[in-house]
Amino acid sequence: MQWNPSQYERFRAPRERPGRDLLAALPPLRPGMVTDLGCGTGYLTRQLADRFPDAAVTGLDSDPAMLARAAAIASRVRWRQGDIATWVPDAPQDLIFSNAALQWLPGHDVLFPCLAGCLTDGGVLAVQMPDNFDAPSHLLLRETAADGPWAPALRTAMDHHHALLSPADYWRLLRPHCGSVDIWSSDYLHVLEGADPVLEWTAGTALLPVMARLPADQAAAFREAYANRLRLAYPAEGDGRTLFPFRRLFIVARI
Repeated sequence: MQWNPSQYERFRAPRERPGRDLLAALPPLRPGMVTDLGCGTGYLTRQLADRFPDAAVTGLDSDPAMLARAAAIASRVRWRQGDIATWVPDAPQDLIFSNAALQWLPGHDVLFPCLAGCLTDGGVLAVQMPDNFDAPSHLLLRETAADGPWAPALRTAMDHHHALLSPADYWRLLRPHCGSVDIWSSDYLHVLEGADPVLEWTAGTALLPVMARLPADQAAAFREAYANRLRLAYPAEGDGRTLFPFRRLFIVARI
């Protein structure tokens, strides 16, 4: 699965908003070591570096194109290519930050206690994950995948849609390791512009593992079939803009 930084950043402002809300929810900190897991193009990582000028800040991502876009803007962040699932920090971290990345990984019952174990005494784990997998954008993606000649190739393409646990489960996982665990959800109403904007939004994220598994002709046919369903689920308003409700899950836990 290859990411396209330009496609991802077509909707940078609404994508960035939950990350900025996560930043705003951080407790008072004077960290020495900070890592942003799944940093993407780095716009939030650079904000972490600005907020904590005395900290060593690392941005980790598995995609070279996203990291190249991140590194193209001068900053003091250390950019590293790597897999979150196998990441081991060089030293205990004062802040592990992750915005819209951990939902791609399975095994949260193991992952989250492991991340808590990478923190210093008083360290913070701050996570935001999309919790929109039962919305039409994702339901229709799974429906389209199951309805066509591409179905065998896509049987496991969206397994990550089931990665998220309930808020209570995350609390139970983290509470034995953390002195405080704060978990909440926020519903965002994104107002998108342009033709087929929900399709273009998902083309930067949720649609990627589907396209990666299909030959060009099937990929084009799948995209059009999915687009037809999305147009019915997300009709344009009278002014031409499209409303896209999106729920996100936030976790801020402190050792």
